[in-house]
Amino acid sequence: MVRDILMSSLGELRYEPVPKRIRGLIAGQVVIDTDRALLVWEPKRVVPSYAVPAKELEHVTSPAAAGNAAMADQVPSGPGVPHIGDRPVYDPSVPFAVHTTDGAVLDLRLDGIERRAAGFRPADGVLSQYVIVAFDAFDEWFEEDERNLGHPRDPFHRIEIVHSSRSVRVERNGQLLAASSRPYLLLEAPLPVRYYLPPEDVSDELLRPSSTRTLCAYKGQAAYWSLRDADDIAWSYPAPLREAAEVTDRIAFFNEQVDLTVDGTRLERPVTPWSPR
Repeated sequence: MVRDILMSSLGELRYEPVPKRIRGLIAGQVVIDTDRALLVWEPKRVVPSYAVPAKELEHVTSPAAAGNAAMADQVPSGPGVPHIGDRPVYDPSVPFAVHTTDGAVLDLRLDGIERRAAGFRPADGVLSQYVIVAFDAFDEWFEEDERNLGHPRDPFHRIEIVHSSRSVRVERNGQLLAASSRPYLLLEAPLPVRYYLPPEDVSDELLRPSSTRTLCAYKGQAAYWSLRDADDIAWSYPAPLREAAEVTDRIAFFNEQVDLTVDGTRLERPVTPWSPR
């Protein structure tokens, strides 16, 4: 029910106070150091951004340079954008410069360093006193004294890892990629269950390491695995964050791109931002 409530509010501009000290650094300089940050979800966004009181950023922000206005909400709602089920959503692959509410774009400047369109001051009520900042415009982020990766953490988002003895088979185009009765199930709504398998239960003849790396705010840095005809179809966490420590070095496949059979039942391929577009 909570998931449905949150998904039904995707079309709204939402915000939530952050009860933590938030710091953002550029080139080793502390640009943001606040205990009054907000998490802000612009309409359609599934991942929040930090917002900082405008007064705390007055010394480093200025109106965006000419020709550096925000991109309008022009991303189509067809198969070219991410979906969760039948709902189009904006995940981090949709640039920060795409805004779905009215406001003013700001540039960030300090000591000869410029981050164009790295700030956005919404026109809406309470939020008009805040500047939403682009996570990727900063080199490092900290929540209290812990490094934050990927994007701000959502207080309504969590992961749960459950050990299982279910039989799991992974196939693609009729070819067996993995078979295990020792999966760890990682639940992370609204995403589908991910089945993390011991590497010895995965075919090492078919998978090859990929150079791709991604960051997850809840699990850490992922390394990827590819097939000859499918790039980055599986991933693992060699050194995950503590919340995901139990899946260290285990391998999971994108349910969206393989055929998963669990206890003899073939699962439908879900529609998520990782589905083929």
